[in-house]
Amino acid sequence: MKKILFSALVVLCSYASYAQLQNADKVYSDQKYDNQNKDTIAWVKNATFNLGGNQTLLHNWAAGGELASLVVNSRLDANLFRYYGRHIWSNNLLMAYGVQANYSTNFEPRKIDDRIDFTSKYGYRLKENGNWYMTGLLNARTQFAKGYSNYDVPDWRNNSSSDFLSPLYLMVSPGIEYRKGEMFSVFFSPAAGRMTFVDRFYTSQSPEGAFGVKKDETTRFELGAYLSARFSKDLVKNLQLKSRLDLYSNYLAKDVRDSVGTIVKKDNPGNIDIMFDNLLTYQFMKYFNVGFALTAIYDNDIPYVPAFDAQGNKIKEPIGGLGWWQIRQGFTLGFVYNF
Repeated sequence: MKKILFSALVVLCSYASYAQLQNADKVYSDQKYDNQNKDTIAWVKNATFNLGGNQTLLHNWAAGGELASLVVNSRLDANLFRYYGRHIWSNNLLMAYGVQANYSTNFEPRKIDDRIDFTSKYGYRLKENGNWYMTGLLNARTQFAKGYSNYDVPDWRNNSSSDFLSPLYLMVSPGIEYRKGEMFSVFFSPAAGRMTFVDRFYTSQSPEGAFGVKKDETTRFELGAYLSARFSKDLVKNLQLKSRLDLYSNYLAKDVRDSVGTIVKKDNPGNIDIMFDNLLTYQFMKYFNVGFALTAIYDNDIPYVPAFDAQGNKIKEPIGGLGWWQIRQGFTLGFVYNF
């Protein structure tokens, strides 16, 4: 995993150093840039790195609790834009990783966040001073390290539920996009191709396969409609909100039936995949901030499977009852650096 993290940092540093601003004191919106000099290339870049966490230690504490724990969270948001006349090339990279270690589990690190999400879009403005673009999109999503859904199984180290590039979601789609500067954009494609790549280790564990990929196979192709909306705004000074909503409907989805024709899994274009990602941050004293993050994912190809402890008892979740929905919420106080 160290090699993976190091490689990611090298790629990121190269990515950030490549972008050169012609005027570092002024960030152009696409509308302002088009009205200035259509023969001049403008690069706009920005990146924010957050590192936060908490640590506790208890001794003879009457109220009880975890004797010692350490939590570390990290997140990197990087953006690179290229403007040239009616052309725009935008790149967004999100990398997040967090671990928790407790005394009760011999300080075995356990993930609490793990994401790699890269989007690249190239668009051509339909009208000289308009906000509509014909756009091509490439998106890739995966994770850094192995994930485990149930640590109460005695041999949980040999029963990972995911890994680096397993799954890997790769989407390529042409479409149309509405952009209002860098604050708001909506992209829609009626013909978005999506590939899912998974190691055979995970698809061989269940009769239904894994992540929508059939048993003992490693890839799945989908064709459907895709909508992606992004919003970023400073609500007040030093308080920023970033939101993203992705919707995907697979035209090729079909209900799964058993040998006698009974539906055992409903899967049709009406089962829309949803990802709703939100980050609210407040920066203070230049290098510190507090952040609240909430991500909600619905994917019919990743069914809800309740976890059980070593005695076979169902583990009660703090926010149980949400079924297929995947929820991650976090609050962080830490260090921030803006590139």
